[in-house]
Amino acid sequence: MAKEGAQRAEETEQMIEKESGKEAAEGGAAGSLRAGDTKEMRAVVLSAFGGLNKLRVSKKTMPEPQEGELKIRVKACGLNFIDLMVRQGNIDNPPKTPLVPGFECSGIVEALGDSVKGYEIGDRVMAFVNYNAWAEVVCTPVEFVYKIPDDMSFSEAAAFPMNFVTAYMMLFEVANLREGMSVLVHSAGGGVWNNVATEEGQAVAQLCSTIPNVTVFGTASSFKHEAIKNSVTHLFDRNADYVQEVKRISTDGVDIVLDCLCGENTGKGLSLLKPLGTYILYGSSNMVTGETKSFFSFAKSWWQVEKVNPIKLYEENKVIAGFSLLNLLFKQNRGGLIKGVMDKLLNLYNSKKIKPVVDSLWALEEVKEAMQRIHDRGNIGKLILDVEKAPTPLMANDSTETSEAGEEEEDHEGDNENKERMPFIQ
Repeated sequence: MAKEGAQRAEETEQMIEKESGKEAAEGGAAGSLRAGDTKEMRAVVLSAFGGLNKLRVSKKTMPEPQEGELKIRVKACGLNFIDLMVRQGNIDNPPKTPLVPGFECSGIVEALGDSVKGYEIGDRVMAFVNYNAWAEVVCTPVEFVYKIPDDMSFSEAAAFPMNFVTAYMMLFEVANLREGMSVLVHSAGGGVWNNVATEEGQAVAQLCSTIPNVTVFGTASSFKHEAIKNSVTHLFDRNADYVQEVKRISTDGVDIVLDCLCGENTGKGLSLLKPLGTYILYGSSNMVTGETKSFFSFAKSWWQVEKVNPIKLYEENKVIAGFSLLNLLFKQNRGGLIKGVMDKLLNLYNSKKIKPVVDSLWALEEVKEAMQRIHDRGNIGKLILDVEKAPTPLMANDSTETSEAGEEEEDHEGDNENKERMPFIQ
């Protein structure tokens, strides 16, 4: 076993050196940043909270694994709607900038910290990371790392953890989905982006299909309908009066509402619940209305949220819940619970019952354009940052630190990160 591990380590090191030399010879952005310095890496850096101009690909010191951690040579990173909120500083207790965004990635194990068991150098893995995922190398505790099935690509693996774990937890752990129940999911064309927005729909629909006779109601932008119409039972335009449409089909409403929008949709979702039904808030994409954080837009969306009366919930036999995967992992220490969920999900994947949907691949230097696509809700499935993908010349010049001009751009509206933040529900 030790001999085999050493051989894998040597092969991995040779692969990394070969790729570094190739990039340097081609004169690409990656090669120019890494040539001659194996202790540095490329990473997407958020210099301050605000607009897209606050993002830039920079050189960073390469991390080394601490006790209980794995060092991963990143191949692909997941891009989620919550990353837009992080960029704007539109989250509770945001970390200090500059920071490297990103919460999930896939790649190859490059080094093991002390006391790490169950993994070897060269293993293909996917992982949750508490920030810092959008880089060539990450280190993360072993409890947040999972081996990738042989037939799963790195891009699919980067699209898998947040979307499917969030969808599974909400459906089966919180709402107790069973045969014959009905589910309403917003942004059905997304992947399920956890704690804010549109990347969950595909994962929810696929998981619902593993239970007999589950009816799925979905809302999505009209241009996505053709692509996703076969994944849900009933599909409505996100701007239409979906409440009346749902009640026309099911007069009693639905058993489960998964709300990633918040705002006025909170009251609509609660009104659609059957007795003993469960409403789950897992995001607030309606709070993100522009490239930068707007206090007035945020306040408008906040005042549209229906105030929840516990007595009314009692009288109507309804359940209201919230779900945040990142808080569960990194603040509430439920890594063991998530590990068990991931095992079940990988069994479903290996049985070909679920499969991550990848919308498109983007170079690190194209992160601004990728974020804009999510903001415009143009994606069907998950957007992936492909660390090895070469950017187009215009995008590379705009997003990498090649001049001082980019540092002089200002976005005063987006620099209001110190304004008071309101909770979603009081």
